[in-house]
Amino acid sequence: MPATVLADPPGIQCMFSDGSTAEFRLEGLPCPQLVSDLLTGLVELIHPHGSLDSANSVDLCLPPIRNLAQGLAAKGFSRGAAELRRGVLIEYWMATRKFRWEAFIRRMLRGYDTATGRLDPGVRELLTGRAYTQGPPRQALPPYSESEWDRLTTVCTTIVGESYAAHRQALTAEARGRTPTVEEWTSDNLVWLLARLGPVGTPGVAKHLGCSLNTVQKRGGVPAASAAAFPHLTVVVAYRLLFGIYSGIVPDGIDDLGIEDVDWAGDSTILLSYIKGRTAGESANLPKRAVRLLEQWLAHSSLLRSHADPETARQMWLGVARPGTAGIFSGTIHRNTVKAWTLQRGLTGDDGEPLKIHRGRIRTTHLAMRDRRAWSGQGRATIDPNHSPQVEGDHYLTAATPSQQRAVEALVEDAQHDLLRRAHPPAVITDEDAAVLARDYPGLVNGLQLDDSVVGELIGGERDVFTAACADQLSGLHGPKGKPCPARPWVCLLCPLAVFAPRHAANLLRLKAFFSRQWQQMPAAQFMAVFGPYSQRIGQVLDRFDPAVLADAATAVSDHDDELPLRPEEATR
Repeated sequence: MPATVLADPPGIQCMFSDGSTAEFRLEGLPCPQLVSDLLTGLVELIHPHGSLDSANSVDLCLPPIRNLAQGLAAKGFSRGAAELRRGVLIEYWMATRKFRWEAFIRRMLRGYDTATGRLDPGVRELLTGRAYTQGPPRQALPPYSESEWDRLTTVCTTIVGESYAAHRQALTAEARGRTPTVEEWTSDNLVWLLARLGPVGTPGVAKHLGCSLNTVQKRGGVPAASAAAFPHLTVVVAYRLLFGIYSGIVPDGIDDLGIEDVDWAGDSTILLSYIKGRTAGESANLPKRAVRLLEQWLAHSSLLRSHADPETARQMWLGVARPGTAGIFSGTIHRNTVKAWTLQRGLTGDDGEPLKIHRGRIRTTHLAMRDRRAWSGQGRATIDPNHSPQVEGDHYLTAATPSQQRAVEALVEDAQHDLLRRAHPPAVITDEDAAVLARDYPGLVNGLQLDDSVVGELIGGERDVFTAACADQLSGLHGPKGKPCPARPWVCLLCPLAVFAPRHAANLLRLKAFFSRQWQQMPAAQFMAVFGPYSQRIGQVLDRFDPAVLADAATAVSDHDDELPLRPEEATR
C-alpha cells in the first residue's frame, strides 16, 4: 500500500510515486479513534487513490485533524467518525471559519466513508453540500495564447495520427503473420502473436514460446510490435488532450468516460453523457472533429480492449504503461505523467519554459476560441448553464486573445450604431408630393443627403423595396459596398435609409401578420431575440399613417406566407 495508517500513537506512513517515503505521527491528541478514522480517509487522498503525492501535501492535512480533535473534545465528544452528527460538524465549522481546514476535513470524511461506508447518512448528505466557510475568490485561468494552442494541438495531432497509422499497418501485418520461431522471428509474426496473447510483455512471449527470456531479448522486436498493436501511455495522453481541445468537456468528465456513455445518433453524431464533479450528470452533442477522434480511438483501442477484463474494458481510456510491458491500465492519469509527456515532446510556452498543461485551461481556451456564429434565439448566450452572466463575463469573455479583443470591440461598435439607428424615428411620407416632403422633412433630406432627383425617385416609387423606399440600395449598410442590399424585408424597418409611404401600408400589414404568426409558433425569448425590435418598430411606422389608409390596405391582406418574399426555412405554415 502506498499509504498505511499506524497505531499507538496514530500516524500514517506514505510512499509517493517518485519513490520517496514519509511518516507522520499525531501524538497526544484527544479522540484517538476520530484521529485514526480521519487518517483512514487521508489514505484515500494519497496517490494512487487521490492527488496528494508529496510529503508537503500530506503535512498540510495534519493541522485540520489536530484542530478538529481538540475542538470536538472541548465540546465533550470522544468517539470516532462513525458517531459524528450534522449538528456537531456544523457548529465546529461555523466557529472555526478556516476554508482550507473545512475542505480538508470534508475530503477526509468522504475518504473514510469510501473505505468503510460507516458514516452517518446525515453527515454524508452534509458533505455533498456547500462549504460554510467561503474561500478566497478563484482567479480565472487565462486561455492559452494562439501560438501555444497551435503548438499543443499540432503535437497531439501528430502523435495520434502517427500512432494510428502504425496501428493500421500492424493489423495488416498481423494478417500475414503466424507463430514466430527462432528461424522466423519477424515483426509480422510478433504482431500476430501479441494480437492473440495481448500485452504480455517480453516475459509472456518467452513463456508462451517455451524459450528463455534471454533468447527473446536477444531476438528483440517485442516492444516495437507492442507499441504498434496497443496504445501506450504517450498515445493515450495525446488522445485525451486532443479530445478536450476538440470538445471542451470538463477534465473530470473526460477522465470518467465509459463506453456506455457514447450514444450514437446516426453515422456522424454522438450524444456524450459525462459527470461534472461539482454538479451532476450532463450531456453534450459532440462537434464533428471530436466525433471523428472518438471513433478513431475506439478503433485504435479495440484490440487491446478485447484482452481486458470486463470492468476495465468498459472504461473509455485504457492502454499499456510502456511498449513491451505487461498489463493494462485505465482511469485517471497523474499530472506528473502529463508533465513528463510535455518535457519529452519539447512543448514550450511563449516564455520559452516548458508548457504547463492544465486541462481546465484547455476548456477555457476551447470556449474562448470556438465559433459563436450559430448562437441565436437565446435570452442570453451562455457558455455554461451552471454559470451566472457575471461569472461568464469575468472568466471567459474578458479572457480573450488580441484578435478576439478586436472582434469584440467591433461587435460593440456595431451594437452602438444599431442602438443609435433605433433611436431615430421612422421616416414616413404622408403626402405624395416632393415639395411637401422638402418643406415638412428638411431633417430627413439633409440627413440622407438627398438631392432633387433622389427625392423624386423616392416619391415616384422607383426606389421601392418590399416594405419601404430605399435611399441607396448600394450603400453597403447590410452588405458589401457597391452590391445590392441583401437584408431581409423586416430589416428595412430599422434601416436609416428607409422611407415609408402610404403605398407601403399593405406590405407593412402583411409583415405585421407574419410577426403575429411567428409569435404563435416560436418561444417568447427566441421571438424577441430574432424579431422583437422589428415588431416594435412596425407599430411606430403604422401609427403615423392615416387610419383610412390602413383600413383600405387591410382589405388586401390575407394573412399567409405567399404574400411575403420568404425563404423556405422562414415559413410559418
